[in-house]
Amino acid sequence: MQRAGPGDVAVIDHEDLDRVSAEALVAAGVVAVVNAARSISGRYPNLGPRILLAAGIPLVDSVGPLLLRKVREGDPIRVEGDRVYVGDRLVGIGVRQTEASVANALAEAERGLADRFDRFARNTLEYLQRERDLLFGGAGLPELDHDLAGRAMLVVVRGYGYKEDLATLAPYIRDVRPVLVGVDGGADALLEAGYRPDIILGDMDSVSDEALRLALERPRRLRRRRPVEVVLHAYPDGRAPGRARLEALGVPYKVVRAAGTSEDVAFLLGHEKGAETIVAVGTHGNLREFLDKGRDGMSSTFLVRLRVGEILMDAKGVSRVYAPRLRTRDATILVLGALVAMGLVIAVSPSLRLYVTLLLDELRQWFFELRGLR
Repeated sequence: MQRAGPGDVAVIDHEDLDRVSAEALVAAGVVAVVNAARSISGRYPNLGPRILLAAGIPLVDSVGPLLLRKVREGDPIRVEGDRVYVGDRLVGIGVRQTEASVANALAEAERGLADRFDRFARNTLEYLQRERDLLFGGAGLPELDHDLAGRAMLVVVRGYGYKEDLATLAPYIRDVRPVLVGVDGGADALLEAGYRPDIILGDMDSVSDEALRLALERPRRLRRRRPVEVVLHAYPDGRAPGRARLEALGVPYKVVRAAGTSEDVAFLLGHEKGAETIVAVGTHGNLREFLDKGRDGMSSTFLVRLRVGEILMDAKGVSRVYAPRLRTRDATILVLGALVAMGLVIAVSPSLRLYVTLLLDELRQWFFELRGLR
């Protein structure tokens, strides 16, 4: 989805297309979406298909996994009804979704929510049993070059409303200077907003090469700052699909093994390393959002939020209560600007110049009289 651009037909393999992915496709300006999988399976009421159709983007579903072998990036793709062509060659037939078909699928998924909640609860208990050492003791978390103890930490996930949150947090970031953690594509979100991430953490599936190469830079201007630190999130059994990518780029990295999501690991890392506060940008805040992400592992997010809750704050809450500080530099510029403006007004006004001259004479006379009294 990162490589999609205006006018492209996006070919994806994404069962239960979630809201974040759909919004990314809309923002990219694609003209159609062809999904090898089912965009809405009925397991839960995911919002992605409705967002695409509301934006006027045709959606062809369930074309099948063979489509990904028949289509290469850059091929001229054409969608006609439920059929997908590369040039004049038919490469797949799927299901053309409509507002009515999506509404029916969502209604069916709503009726199955009770079963989904039961599964969510069971997965939560399983995660608690499996990862209790990580949750309550920080077992397996790597040592960091960045010192988090007593510092604020900002964790950015490229999720719901992340651009707006980063924009409203600009005064907070400027004044507090938190440790900036980009979770996968969250590193690119920080770069887009004009910030340099301190830590990039994730399975490396959606972060750009440009962001990862920051870990290789050692510019002189960063003498007082540590270089970007990369932490690879691996499965509990040690498998890490992102490892090959990091090694191919020559990027140094640390590894953390954990179930659940990368944002969970970021929160636990901050909590166990003594961060004073953790501000979450674009992360999942309620049960419906957990379900919309479409992974059983989202139960870990629920537990992790309970674990770190005393120091965790949502970006929207911080922006509402944080009062920006007036910096000495800004105050000095303001005062100097006012003095310059007054000087210019006096310079162009004869009457004001005369008044100022008389005032200075009065002050000088008062000063001499004061010295005479001593």
